Amino acid sequence: MIPRIDHIGIAVVSIAEARGFYETLGLHVEEIEEVPEEKVRVAMIPCGETRIELLEATSPDSPIAKFLAERGPGIHHVCLASSDIDGDDAALRAAGVQPLRPEPTRGMGGSRVQFIHPKFAGGVLVELAEGGDE
Repeated sequence: MIPRIDHIGIAVVSIAEARGFYETLGLHVEEIEEVPEEKVRVAMIPCGETRIELLEATSPDSPIAKFLAERGPGIHHVCLASSDIDGDDAALRAAGVQPLRPEPTRGMGGSRVQFIHPKFAGGVLVELAEGGDE
């Protein structure tokens, strides 16, 4: 089940530079974490009941580095909170939607995540996330 939008992921060249805009608006970085499996550094900025996630590549061969090289900084994905990621993953597969990974993997804060290819979601990369430090 999907109860809410968890966060909007934004690819940035530098978290240090990008965070200034959001801080000018009165928002504050809650935490910064490196996710080695994804070759990314992530900054979470609470905004009401959702969050803004700034994504900075930690390696030139990371998915975020590739995204930045092809498209430049900008919205990378929309993340939906999942109360049952295994069930949601199975339901999507049963409906003919092909997730990008064979099974959910580790995300920021100990969460479990799965990504859905944009061709199945109207051109938007969708992430499902369950658990973790919310």
